[in-house]
Amino acid sequence: MLTNHPFLIFCSVLLLLGLMAFFIARKKATQVRASGTAMFSQPDQYAWFAVVATAGPAILLSALGAFVMLLIGADIPTFPLLLASLVLAAIGLAVGMVLVRANFHARQAIERVIRWVLAGAATISILTTLGILISIVGEALNFFQMHSFWDFITGTTWAPGNSFLMAAGRGDGASGGAEFGSVPLFAGTFMITAIAMAVAVPVGLLSAIYMGEYAPSRVRAVAKPMLEILAGIPTVVYGFFAAITVAPFIVRVAETVGLDASFNNALAPGIVMGIMIIPFISSLSDDVINAVPDSMRQGSLALGMTKGETIRDVVIPAALPGIISASLLGMSRALGETMIVVMAAGMRPNLTINPLEEMTTVTVRIVAAMTGDLEFESAETLSAFALGLVLFVVTLSLNLVSVIMIRRFREKYRVNNL
Repeated sequence: MLTNHPFLIFCSVLLLLGLMAFFIARKKATQVRASGTAMFSQPDQYAWFAVVATAGPAILLSALGAFVMLLIGADIPTFPLLLASLVLAAIGLAVGMVLVRANFHARQAIERVIRWVLAGAATISILTTLGILISIVGEALNFFQMHSFWDFITGTTWAPGNSFLMAAGRGDGASGGAEFGSVPLFAGTFMITAIAMAVAVPVGLLSAIYMGEYAPSRVRAVAKPMLEILAGIPTVVYGFFAAITVAPFIVRVAETVGLDASFNNALAPGIVMGIMIIPFISSLSDDVINAVPDSMRQGSLALGMTKGETIRDVVIPAALPGIISASLLGMSRALGETMIVVMAAGMRPNLTINPLEEMTTVTVRIVAAMTGDLEFESAETLSAFALGLVLFVVTLSLNLVSVIMIRRFREKYRVNNL
């Protein structure tokens, strides 16, 4: 508890300096303006600039010091760092007061600060992605030094075998028992994802069309929130629903038509996962459809097209880039889902095209490899990074393809409008 006192004192003093900067700067700007001097900005804009000049450098210095301590491991004393930040805040307060004058563009200065903050946020997201990629690539390369990359991406058997004995120092001559063929894992991933998208895209898109084009305002006000409630249900609840209700139902239906189905089949998690991502596709598609200008609908109807033809030939093509983006978001959600697959489809890698059989996905194997009792340097643990790297590349490829499709549809639609 005592370690938090310097930080609380720092926040309190910085807040007090910010309030002082705001009220003093606004009062000074108001007095200058009342004297008849023309000013480039409003008094409140000078006040907010003074707050930014006071708090901005102090927060930046303290954040930079914390980042250095975390990243480099340098031992920077906390109290001197916070004290230096407060001294810098006092200097910024004085500078802000000096700049409250008629020929200073406070509004433009604030806009420049906001622009730099937004650019910094974008840079942080990019650097975070690069950091994740670098951390995955480094450990994946260690795995590929143990096992062939070609065998990994083309092998049809995933059986780590005796790799855990090797990690424990009791695997003399047992390396041949470890097989890391990722094809069954990615086949299961794509199979379950395809089933989920086959459920989510038609239902989500049709529900979005109904709510955007046909539903009365009262029905829309009730139906859309109820549909979006599905997005807030925990995935473990969906997993229970898939394992206890959907999977037994599929088995009974399969037995009725003379087919053999496992209780841990790929169809059950695929269907439930599709239900789970319906709100993502429906809500985003509904927003995109509503964003289509109403003048386009009126023009189509004025030319003699029916309501259905207008939706099919005018509204959907105009909203197609957004619909593709919504579908891609749902697909990414399905590719990364783990809990539903574990509870309903099992964890056995099985290369098959029959959705009634047991299958598993890449994310399930990653979790299994990272939560076991093996050493971090073991082949089975490092295989999680290799799977993550390939899944990252696959997801990136899907994103690139979707971006190309979106641009092509936009260009086509623009040309048709011209």
